[in-house]
Amino acid sequence: MEKRGLTDKEVQKKFKEYGYNEIKETSLTSPLKILLRQIKNNVVIYLLVVAVIISFFVGKSITAYALLAVISLVIITGFYQEYRAEKVINSLKNMLMPISIVIRNGKEIEISSKEIVPGDLIILRNGEKIPADCIILEEKDLYVNESVLTGESKEVKKIASIKGKEDNDENMVFMGCFVVNGKCIAKAIDTGMNTKFGKIAGMISTAEKELPLQNKVNNIAKFMIVVAIFFSILTGISILFSKPFSENLFLDTLILVIALAVSAFPEGFPVVLTTSLSSGAYRMAKHNAIVNRMSIIETLGETTVICSDKTGTITKGEMTVKKVFEDNRLIDVTGTGYEGNGDFLFNNKKIELKKERVLNDLVKCAVLCNDSKIERTGEDKIFHITGTPTEASLLVMSAKADVYSEDISYKRVEEIPFNSERKIMSVLCKTENGNFVYSKGALEVLLKRCKYIQRNDGVFTLTERDKKRILNYNKEMTSDCLRTLAFAYKPVKSFSKDHFEENLIFIGFVGLEDPPREEVEEAIHLCLKSGIKVKMITGDNKETALSIAKRIGLNGKVMEGEELDKLTEEELSKVVSQISIFARVRPEHKLKIVKALKLNGEIVTMTGDGVNDAPALKEAHIGVAMGKNGTDVSRSVADLTLRDDNFATIVYAIKEGRTIFKNIRKFVSYQLSCNWAELIILFIGVLLSPFFGWQIPLLLALQILFMNLITDDLPAITLAVTPQSKDVMEEKPRKKKEILNKSIIIWFAIAGLSMAIITLGVFYISFNLFKMDFITARTTAFASLILLELANAYNFISFRHKVNFGTLLVNKYLFIASLMSIFATLLIFYTPLNKVFETTPLGLVSWGIAIIASLMIIIIFNILKKLNEKREFFKLEHF
Repeated sequence: MEKRGLTDKEVQKKFKEYGYNEIKETSLTSPLKILLRQIKNNVVIYLLVVAVIISFFVGKSITAYALLAVISLVIITGFYQEYRAEKVINSLKNMLMPISIVIRNGKEIEISSKEIVPGDLIILRNGEKIPADCIILEEKDLYVNESVLTGESKEVKKIASIKGKEDNDENMVFMGCFVVNGKCIAKAIDTGMNTKFGKIAGMISTAEKELPLQNKVNNIAKFMIVVAIFFSILTGISILFSKPFSENLFLDTLILVIALAVSAFPEGFPVVLTTSLSSGAYRMAKHNAIVNRMSIIETLGETTVICSDKTGTITKGEMTVKKVFEDNRLIDVTGTGYEGNGDFLFNNKKIELKKERVLNDLVKCAVLCNDSKIERTGEDKIFHITGTPTEASLLVMSAKADVYSEDISYKRVEEIPFNSERKIMSVLCKTENGNFVYSKGALEVLLKRCKYIQRNDGVFTLTERDKKRILNYNKEMTSDCLRTLAFAYKPVKSFSKDHFEENLIFIGFVGLEDPPREEVEEAIHLCLKSGIKVKMITGDNKETALSIAKRIGLNGKVMEGEELDKLTEEELSKVVSQISIFARVRPEHKLKIVKALKLNGEIVTMTGDGVNDAPALKEAHIGVAMGKNGTDVSRSVADLTLRDDNFATIVYAIKEGRTIFKNIRKFVSYQLSCNWAELIILFIGVLLSPFFGWQIPLLLALQILFMNLITDDLPAITLAVTPQSKDVMEEKPRKKKEILNKSIIIWFAIAGLSMAIITLGVFYISFNLFKMDFITARTTAFASLILLELANAYNFISFRHKVNFGTLLVNKYLFIASLMSIFATLLIFYTPLNKVFETTPLGLVSWGIAIIASLMIIIIFNILKKLNEKREFFKLEHF
């Protein structure tokens, strides 16, 4: 079959005919639906509508219109926050665009999967998600998981269509399914909504997991609603009994009760929670951590163990062949990265490659037993790779010897693909010199399948002495942080795969450098400091693993895969805490490690990139997939995807998870302290009024609603986006903690009570001592409470660090919100709006009282924080 594929003109024609290969997203919410949901689910709006009707009924049209404005503001604020959060969440889904390899114009190229059109020839390999419904034209040991369509998890064997046309499902692969073994070339016949997957897309649930945090916040909100209703009704009854009854008094009191209940209703909790989670997820995305499920953000902060792959996560994943062992000698290879400039040196002298038979055979084997591709980027001998970094590095090594696959006349007839269990790949090639099997794989595994060894002067029997020498050279390389990969071949007469990998001729092996990422050592130190244990998992041998561990500052015992096989999960759970390095591990070992750690009560974050890593990723509390070098299978089950495959990114995500939880605690406790203060002021004000000659209520309904929107909700929203504190990783991991513990409840209760006492004190000083008229005294108390709540917000930025002038700029959004609140307050004092809110312009004395009052709350809490440093009355952790 000619693998020409579509031409550019044919592709453009198909685009016009079929459009993009996209499944219509059913989970996106339209702005109108969000708006209607805001109105439908917000009990505050219904209460305010009742207040509007009552106001119109008693002839208070100004109050009614003001309440309508408040309703509009509540709806707009809620809509904006939810719509913005939804946009952020949906934008995260587009940050990892699936990539497919297609053949066009006779060349293999990478394109976005949505750009596939019917007629495209697609190359599908182990672990990849199928991007369209296709007919199989060629296949090698192809097995597909079709559970997304059938519900059956059993792997399905697929075979090529003889005629190249659709015969039955056995000759087809379907969009949304995964290749779990082998590879194939397939021709796309249906894309997007025309596929089987597309036709049932509307029935596939894309619902988010239930958020544990959402339940916790909702429980707090329900409790506060009960408290709000109780105190509001109690306050209303107290007012009615303190004055002669009249219809106007009853209706005014009813409006006040509604306003007070509204102010104490934490209706902003769900919106602020969504804002906090979505903004945190967006910050993670900017640092290359894509959250696949919002429900795991809380769990991130609870992580106690990180199990990380070595290759590509702890190390850079940019392979370079540095040494070659062949014919009982070590050859150095110069050059780095994916640049084809370099030399082969023996004893620091350049080798004449034409005279090196074994080295040429090794290079040829590296090229032919290879599924990756390299292409020049336009610059001389700088290559762009398609495929795995390991295989690409072999092609770059061959390019240094001026050997390219295009220059070799061969045809690949059969192959046995590599998988993580066999650790070998073999191909049967028909060449000008005959038929040959070429194999590459893990040295220890491949060496067992070799009977002979290639030398420059011929082929000889591989003796135990030869094997021992080879293993010693291997140990020398691995101790120097090099990964090793061995090569073998043999001539064959038949094309049968039955004895592919028996009696092979050993050629040699290469040492590949994959240095640790520079930032990993610091990240691991940070983890250990914060009580998070790190375990490195690798398929490499013990020496390589230990060498890398030493360079990144990871200490502990080593366990190899063979030892893991001998232990049950229960036995492993007893010793797993002492093990820091797992070597020669297979994917099924990862699952056993996760289960053993969970038996010990650990919260486990596990990384994975291969097909067989999926069970371990699903079993872990947080499964982390690789965005660059991972498979579609692993990404589909993961909770978090790393765009840069970097261990340090996991640590950043944990820091962000901790920060989000702390910020949620801050905004919840702050808003509750404000609600608590307002309830106390109005209730106690009614009780004290007969003794001091005060009119009641001390604060009006519109004034309460103004504070609720301007000085409660606005600062609370900004507290939800407080930046990470420098010491967020200095505390031990929390385990399933509630948002409000005993210490935090006492803390916000003190804040609410303090603000209430100070505000009542301000009213007493203004009305009883300074003999101000009632409206001026009320406005002074009103201004004081506004400034108190704004100042109190800075107390809640940190429960440990005292407030000073530098604190003003710790959270720039809070600073801006404070200025906006003060500006809005001035508007209702010094413009005609003062008639609506029944306020009056204040003089210097009143402002002086209000400013001193607001400073008092900062002084009180600075003293509390100082005392808590010495005695730890409150267990407030590293806030």
